[in-house]
Amino acid sequence: MTDLATLLEVGGPVAALGGGAAYTRAKHPGVYWSTVGLLISTARLLSSYSSVMEACGLTVAPSRLRVLAVKATTRREIRPVPPRRGIIRPTSTGLRLRLRLAPGQEPADVAASAERLRHAWGVHAVYVTTVKPGVVELRLVGFDVLRRVRMPRKVDGGFLKVPVALREDATPFVRDYRTVPHQLTLGATLSGKSMYLRHLVAGLAPQPVALVGIDCKRGVELAPFAARLSALATDPEQAAELLPVLVKEMEDRYDLIKARQGSPRTPPTRRSPPTSGACPSTNAPSPSSCSWTR
Repeated sequence: MTDLATLLEVGGPVAALGGGAAYTRAKHPGVYWSTVGLLISTARLLSSYSSVMEACGLTVAPSRLRVLAVKATTRREIRPVPPRRGIIRPTSTGLRLRLRLAPGQEPADVAASAERLRHAWGVHAVYVTTVKPGVVELRLVGFDVLRRVRMPRKVDGGFLKVPVALREDATPFVRDYRTVPHQLTLGATLSGKSMYLRHLVAGLAPQPVALVGIDCKRGVELAPFAARLSALATDPEQAAELLPVLVKEMEDRYDLIKARQGSPRTPPTRRSPPTSGACPSTNAPSPSSCSWTR
């Protein structure tokens, strides 16, 4: 009876903690990562960094100076040198650290080993980005951030810059119209085009821009935003009436740009290029009727 009581006293809390951790990991992965996963992954990374890099083929032979220094001071085995590791920065979704590549290495070498690093350090995914020549950043994602999307609290926004989605590496995708003015969004059914459009309109709505929508599906996509849109066409007939208005607006803006540049509103009269050879001087040359001489 005493042994059973002792087992319950010790095993009960352990089982409760294990069950709670498993439940939290399944239902609230962000909370699990912040309380448990972050510590475990950091410990794995620090304790196995050199051996993992060597197993992934990301080490190089030590320099002669290093070999001489090791032989002169200690009798330890001379091991290959991994990339120099920077400070580990924890985030709400994973870890970030920078690596300084050894001479002869390139970012593609580290990217090719991302899957191995993921398994070695027990994280959901590892992504590699180039910071500058010779330096890469490892972004370790602790859990599937796309299963329950939560945008970061601090996002680099601004005029005509809209954070519309979350990437699989836990970084926001920002649509910047000042950098890329035009875009064509394509995708299969249920790929997220409608959700992308709604986030885009919602992000542009507070900004001083005119929004015009053409939704020939009876307005099922853009009708909820009709109060903010300057115009909305919901069938082909309305679209046929709206498009000439938009073309006229485009032409007026072209005229405004030309006026600012000091260019004439109408193009100059077209002149025929100089002719030579057998081409008559009164007609513009064409490849089929002219024999050119050098």
